[in-house]
Amino acid sequence: MASPASAILGTGAYAPARVLANAELAKMVDTSDQWIVTRSGIRERRIAAAGEETSDMGAAAGRLALADAGVAPAEIDLLIVATVTPDMPMPACACLIQHKLGLPSSATCFDLNAACSGFIYALDTASAMLGSGRYRRALVIGAEKLSSIVDWRDRSTCVLFGDGAGAAVLGRSDRPDRGILGTNLGSFGDGVDLLLIPGGGSQLPPSAASIAAGAHFIKMKGREVYKAAVQGMDETARRILEQHGLAAHQIGLVIPHQANLRIIESIAQYLELPLERFLVNVDRYGNTSAASIPIALDEARRTGRIRPGDYTLLVAFGAGLTYGSALIRW
Repeated sequence: MASPASAILGTGAYAPARVLANAELAKMVDTSDQWIVTRSGIRERRIAAAGEETSDMGAAAGRLALADAGVAPAEIDLLIVATVTPDMPMPACACLIQHKLGLPSSATCFDLNAACSGFIYALDTASAMLGSGRYRRALVIGAEKLSSIVDWRDRSTCVLFGDGAGAAVLGRSDRPDRGILGTNLGSFGDGVDLLLIPGGGSQLPPSAASIAAGAHFIKMKGREVYKAAVQGMDETARRILEQHGLAAHQIGLVIPHQANLRIIESIAQYLELPLERFLVNVDRYGNTSAASIPIALDEARRTGRIRPGDYTLLVAFGAGLTYGSALIRW
């Protein structure tokens, strides 16, 4: 096994104070708690306050991760922010977070858009950049304000998403058998029309017509996305285990993207692992896209679900259609 390029030194997570439970949501759109729970497992989600932006949530999570790692802002020379909801199209959300955290002006800062797989893509990117020897400390953040891009009249999508942020500080690993051992990434580009926001880009710039048509909200073909998610997450999980000569039962904890409880249950069944081996918090946060896995990762560390020597498997799927997995040993 090749020496891993990096190790996770600390984590942090932030969720907005406002809790939007299913019962309250049922007063806003034609739905019910039973309908939502049966189809997704979600009972509540967090919603950002007015004026609380993606960069604010990302900075809050990053600040906690730095404190957990015992790393000063001045030591960070690489910041990657995974998000599909930056504060604005330009500049990068990473630059706003850099300023809010007081990171040095010499730090490399950029955003990465791989939707719900974004945090794993960012981990892979940061690990490779650390492995190049040109960087020493990286801060990787997944942050989303999905409440700003959902149509609150569309019950097929608005019930699924929430806001929040998670972060991890990475440094070079000093042990060949510890750290981020590897990643497996990919995408099904022929499925771009299954989950997308058609408006707002160069193809369909904002206009009165596009706004009236709701083109700037999330559009999803739920059944097709569900099938592709199960397929993609199962395949990438199996590939990374095979690459490292591991069987599924050797994994101490699986941290999947928190999109839908039924998807997580299907992955558990395919990997022949009990659901208890999975970190599940979709009931409390809903789908927070790129923030999903780092929020769950921080929860796993804080609650003792991860122990020294354990293997942890991260696995995600998102718009693109992207997918990815990461294998970590602590």
